[in-house]
Amino acid sequence: MTFRPAPLRAAAALAVVFIAARVIYRILFNGAGTVGPVLLELPSVRLPAPYAHVVFLGPVTSPGLWEAVVSALPIAGMILAFGLLNAFVDVARGFMRLARGGPFQGIARTLVVAWAALPALADAVASVRLAFRLRGERLGPRALVPVLERTLEHASRVAAALELRGFGSRAAHQAGSDSGLPLEIRDAQFRIGDTRLHIEDFKPDPGTVAVITGPTGSGKSTILRGIAGLLSHVDGGELTGTVRVAGVDRAAAPPRDTAGVVGVVLQNPRAAFASTRVRDEISLSLELRGIAAGIARARTVEVAEWIGVSALLDRNLNSLSAGEATLVAIAAAVVEHPALLLVDEPLADLDTTARARVIAVLDALAHGSGICIIVAEHRAEPLLRVADLWWRIHDGGLVAGAAPAPARPGGIGPTPAVSPRLALSPTAAVSPTSKPEDAPVLTATKLAVHRDGKALVRDASLTLHPGEVVALIGPNGAGKSSLLVALALGEGTGGMVEGGRVALVPDASDDLFTRDTVAAELRAADRREARARRKSDRNGSDRTLSQPATSRLARLRGDVRIPIGDEHPRDLSAGERRILAIALQTADNPQVLLIDEPTRGLDPEARAGVSAALRALADTGAAVLIATHDLDFAHGLGARIVQMNDGVAPAESAPAVHASEDPAAGTPLAAIPPVATPAVVGRALRANSEVRGVEQAPQRHLRLPRALEIAILAAANVLALGAFCWPLLAAALPEDAAAAVPFAALAIAPLAVVAVVVSVDGSVRSAHTVALLGVLAAVGSAVRVASTGVGGVEAVFILLILAGRAFGPRFGMLLGALTIAVSSVLWSGIGPWSPFQIFACAWVGAGAGLLPRRVRGRAELWMLCGYGVVASYIFGLLTNFWFWPFAVGAGTGISYAPGAPLGTNLSSFLLYSLVTSTAGWDTLRGITTIIGIAAVGRAILAAFRRAKPVSSQDGQTTRAEDAGSRRTSTRKAGIKSARPQGPKAKDRRQLTP
Repeated sequence: MTFRPAPLRAAAALAVVFIAARVIYRILFNGAGTVGPVLLELPSVRLPAPYAHVVFLGPVTSPGLWEAVVSALPIAGMILAFGLLNAFVDVARGFMRLARGGPFQGIARTLVVAWAALPALADAVASVRLAFRLRGERLGPRALVPVLERTLEHASRVAAALELRGFGSRAAHQAGSDSGLPLEIRDAQFRIGDTRLHIEDFKPDPGTVAVITGPTGSGKSTILRGIAGLLSHVDGGELTGTVRVAGVDRAAAPPRDTAGVVGVVLQNPRAAFASTRVRDEISLSLELRGIAAGIARARTVEVAEWIGVSALLDRNLNSLSAGEATLVAIAAAVVEHPALLLVDEPLADLDTTARARVIAVLDALAHGSGICIIVAEHRAEPLLRVADLWWRIHDGGLVAGAAPAPARPGGIGPTPAVSPRLALSPTAAVSPTSKPEDAPVLTATKLAVHRDGKALVRDASLTLHPGEVVALIGPNGAGKSSLLVALALGEGTGGMVEGGRVALVPDASDDLFTRDTVAAELRAADRREARARRKSDRNGSDRTLSQPATSRLARLRGDVRIPIGDEHPRDLSAGERRILAIALQTADNPQVLLIDEPTRGLDPEARAGVSAALRALADTGAAVLIATHDLDFAHGLGARIVQMNDGVAPAESAPAVHASEDPAAGTPLAAIPPVATPAVVGRALRANSEVRGVEQAPQRHLRLPRALEIAILAAANVLALGAFCWPLLAAALPEDAAAAVPFAALAIAPLAVVAVVVSVDGSVRSAHTVALLGVLAAVGSAVRVASTGVGGVEAVFILLILAGRAFGPRFGMLLGALTIAVSSVLWSGIGPWSPFQIFACAWVGAGAGLLPRRVRGRAELWMLCGYGVVASYIFGLLTNFWFWPFAVGAGTGISYAPGAPLGTNLSSFLLYSLVTSTAGWDTLRGITTIIGIAAVGRAILAAFRRAKPVSSQDGQTTRAEDAGSRRTSTRKAGIKSARPQGPKAKDRRQLTP
């Protein structure tokens, strides 16, 4: 048990504020006068009807003040007690324990996902903030759009990861790897949207590494997701023909029922982690299957040692490098010794050393343990040493291929017979459009960049000339991205940056997209350029005439066809999105373009398109500086190479040649951090597989009949409403009985929360619902904490209302409740008020889902704005009503008086609410909601409706609709956008599996 002083300090401050508020109420209403010396003689003012019983101000005496302080001590003591509880109890770890089994597993797992999503959300906010600065826009409500887009993509990946680990499985046992070949595919069709792939015969043997290659968008990920079961059971695609994994019919068995025999490492594994610690992530599938805790811990440690990540077990997942994250994802995928391991582009984000480490692990797993491994990778040369089979996608089918020849600079054809070191020679450094006598357009001298006290860049000196292309190379963590940001924003210390206008396309270039169509993005770029031109004209400065954004995009894209109409920017291919980002960032004719990792995730064709765009830009006289690991791409551009290492970018000189930066040379396995030998891995994993299914504990999931669930939900909500309105109920009871009502209300509210959790926990057995709820609850809690509202944050209503509208009342109720739960844990604010806040926000989300469904367009936004205002005031009245007697205490003109006429108590309450909330926080909450929905409501609803639709248990289905077209979010997971044909398309997610 660890003591954390922050919650206790916060509780102490809140207790002091409460005591001060009690004293202020005593002074304002009827004064604080009793027998004793008068400290302050304030004139008494009797208010008019209906507040004639209230006297404003009056004499203040020392005994009166002391009495007010003493009356506040019981409540202040309770606040301190909850602060002490929060200081000693790690509630977030409690979520993990509940998620391992029992009647609250669904909601507890959702809370775990929400907690794990907070670091990813922080990264998204930081990235979007940077993107807005790079675009020259102020960070406003529109920033919620790219943040939500990223979090929805994160939710999609987490959902797939949970499904693949066995979340919600009802299978009595896991299939065994001895029941057949690891994989058998005969005459099969994989279909998703416009993608159609045919596989005639594919039967890789155990203990082999099969590599599937093909251009971006050709269907590599579609095949892997089809084999994993995501395509037909999660993504809404179709699978026909014979597809059997470890003897199990893939069409009949969802991914969760084959979690023990199929391991999967998705693209960008860091975005799919569903826990917070490395140890918990590796053991997740064991916990979901009910493996005994002791055995699960032992297996986790063993697998971590075999893979070589034992030193990371207690690390937070968000602190891992790309290479470390990939290794942890592999460990989590093989913890049960699957017969089949599917790995989707594991080398995309890695430098050469990390690449070689991952390849060594795959080699050990396949050739030492007998696991059949299938890798989808479009830059497959580093796998030459370990691959046994090569397959490629050609003409809509998977066909046998040959091992690729190492590519020569430019990525076309075989490498000529020349030393790899010659490729690094700076003789090919000068761009044909660059002249040595040209004045430099950017000069940086001894620039340093620090963050959180750590030096990211030291003594960086760089000069760029018009029309030249420069490539900044170096391993992960060398500081390349930090240097580019400093150059773009004019930041850094200890040095000097001089030059013209600089534009940056960051690594996360999708964050530059804030509109929901490509056409809208291009119009916004033209408006920004027009504003900049007017400002330049007023200042009398010279500004080069620029082309319209559409014309610039047409010039940059060359032979690449990019839709410029109503396509959503994030629905374009990776290469198209990168070219669009370049066009947007160069709309004002910058003299320098900086671009971070321009080829990440791109196939040769897309790389060629981006290369042509950069070459076209350099031909206009702009200098181009890229940060990349892709030396072939850099040499194909004729780039001058600048080496960066250990945070240092040297002055202009020929770069030192490092073998680790040559993809063809690779890294000697002896230089890689130790990994268990293939034989050791094989023996250990085989021993591990022998006990599969033996230790599985029975999973107890409480599933209530539908009628009973509705009855419990209704009763719990009625009880909660009674707890809010206890002053009215107490007025109807005898005085002796009325004295117990406040304590009964405080006890009933948490019991009602438990009743709701028990009844709806079955609604979150779907991995998709768990992920979507968890990630959006993380967003809501961050918004709630950031905007620091009282009794429920103003800005969080925007999210609750829009999500409830998009996904229905049940989802809205769960999101409101979970948002309060996560935010309360986040700022250690759990207290007796938490159940009341949970219900109040849950009702806000549910109410939005109950609004008329047929309303669309502007009328829908007006309706939601009106609902937001009404909900804001009702929310304030309800949360005030239950707390009013505790807050004010006795002895004032607005105190709750047991036995007093109903009109008197109601008038006192309304005056209290008007002074403390209605005229202030509630009105501000309503205004904030209106502004937020008006500013970003359309875009956020479109983002929600582009995500997989969610249908509730009661049969009311919320469909993803946006201007007559419906899309899935699976494009970002590596699958082409699905376009369901007709109103009866079955591409839907369910709240229940």
